[in-house]
Amino acid sequence: MTFSTRDLSPRIGTEIQADIDTLLSGKHAAEIRDILEQRGVVVFKEVHMSDEQQLAFTGTLGNVIDEGEKGVYKVTLDTKENPQADYLKGAFFWHIDGTTLDVPILASILRAKKLSETGGDTEFSNTYAAYEDLSEEDKAKYDNLKVVHSLENAQQYVHPEPSYETMQMWRRVPSNTLPLVWKHKSGRNSLVLGSTAAYVEGMEYQAGRELLVKLRDYATQPQFVYRHKWNVGDLVIWDNTGTMHRATRYPLDSGRMMHRTKLAGEESFSG
Repeated sequence: MTFSTRDLSPRIGTEIQADIDTLLSGKHAAEIRDILEQRGVVVFKEVHMSDEQQLAFTGTLGNVIDEGEKGVYKVTLDTKENPQADYLKGAFFWHIDGTTLDVPILASILRAKKLSETGGDTEFSNTYAAYEDLSEEDKAKYDNLKVVHSLENAQQYVHPEPSYETMQMWRRVPSNTLPLVWKHKSGRNSLVLGSTAAYVEGMEYQAGRELLVKLRDYATQPQFVYRHKWNVGDLVIWDNTGTMHRATRYPLDSGRMMHRTKLAGEESFSG
C-alpha cells in the first residue's frame, strides 16, 4: 500500500500518489478530506480507475449523489452521450456548482476518459486563499453583502441573445440570494463568485457588477490558481465549498469525455 503527497503550487493543489487498493480501503479518507479542504484540489495522476472503483472511492469520502447512469455522469459536449450537453458549455466560465441551491455539493470527482487534442485543461481558483489575502478594510466592506445568483446569468455567457422561450426556460430555476462571504462552520471564510453571480443586493446595478468582476479577476490571479493538464486516467477532486473552476476552450466536436461523481453537500451557504 502506497500513500504520499506533494503540493503542486504554494496556495492550491496537492498531488497524492497512491495505488487503487489503498484508495478503496478508505484508510486515508479522513486525511484526503483534510487535504481537500486545506488545498482545494487533490490530484491522482493516471490512477486509471473503473467507473465502479470511482464510485466506491467516492463513497469512502462521504455521501455519494446519484448521478444517473450507473451512478456516473458523463461530462461531454457530445449530445449523443449527454442530452444536457448544451448546458455544459457554461463550464468554460468561472463558476461554483450549485449556487441556486441552499446546500451546494461538497465536492466533485472527475476522471479523464477521452481528451481533446487541443485545449480542455481545467483551472481551479482557491477562494479561501483569495479571501484570506484581502485587506482587513475590504473584508469588513464585503462581510455582509448579498449577491443574487441565477442560471439565467450563467447561461447568458453562452447565449448572449436568447429567445424569449429560452429565457423563460432558464427562469424555471429560481434565483438564489447568497452571502458574498461564506462563513464556514470551520471558522474559515471563502468568496462566493462566478458566472451565476448576477448582481449585489442593495447596490446600484453597475457598481455591483463592477465589484463582482473586480473580485473575480482578483480571485483568479496566478497565485490562487492551479491549472490541470489532463492525461487519460487522471482523477481530480475539488472542494466545491472553496473553489471556482472552469474548463479551457476546446473544439466542441472533439469527443472529450470525463466521468464525474459527486459528494453531497454538508453545509449550507449560510454556514
